[in-house]
Amino acid sequence: MEWPSKKYLRFRLWLVIDLITQQNYFKNVETLLKHKLGEEEANTLLVKAVYFICIGSNDYFVPFTTNSSVLKFYSPEKYANMMIGNLTTAIKAIAEIYKKGGRKYVFLGLPPAGCAPSIKALIPGNTGACMEELTTLAKIHNRALSEVLPKLESQLKGFKYSLADFYPFFIERINSPSKYGLTEGKIACCGSGPYRGIPSCGGGSNEYKSCEKASDFLFFDSVHPTEKAYQQFCRVNLERNSQYHGSLQTQSIV
Repeated sequence: MEWPSKKYLRFRLWLVIDLITQQNYFKNVETLLKHKLGEEEANTLLVKAVYFICIGSNDYFVPFTTNSSVLKFYSPEKYANMMIGNLTTAIKAIAEIYKKGGRKYVFLGLPPAGCAPSIKALIPGNTGACMEELTTLAKIHNRALSEVLPKLESQLKGFKYSLADFYPFFIERINSPSKYGLTEGKIACCGSGPYRGIPSCGGGSNEYKSCEKASDFLFFDSVHPTEKAYQQFCRVNLERNSQYHGSLQTQSIV
């Protein structure tokens, strides 16, 4: 089996919409809501809404999927702390939503990123092991995020948040997929190469393979979970006694 070079895994990372652009999209949506619903009803909707925030995944993927030398100059702890420091940009965006009345937020912790098919495909001759360096960074990030959010809570009156822990949810389904109604927790449904970890699924490519039943898989493509996995994660995060919560439970702020 041919193992991929990093160039195959690089290109899609740059298609992510940056936070500043998303903030501008939010302003556009606010304008559209006021035009359609009227200012009072639109403001009520913005106050009642729950804002879902996911930050960090690509910041950790990039050093491992490009020729970046950044980790030669930073220890995992220092790099993760630098990324958490960049949350100030995110906090500014959150503060902008807060000014418009947003008070309820759900933050998503990082999964064990080193176990994604795209990352495992980078390890020549890999027999199933996750990339521990990347998985360690995800753990450090999650711990640092859990320390930053209470500070934000103390700064913004009425700010309520839930920290949804994606990490154990993923690990359990990678190691014991049948326990959760899955048959495969390590190989993607769609893609090519080892673990179907080369992101060639669709997009005009004829090189990819696709499974017959995506709902049997944890991963749909090289990095993203299937619809069934997302449904399970949403369901357990709305349970009152979910083990995947930090701070408030998601249900308590919905």
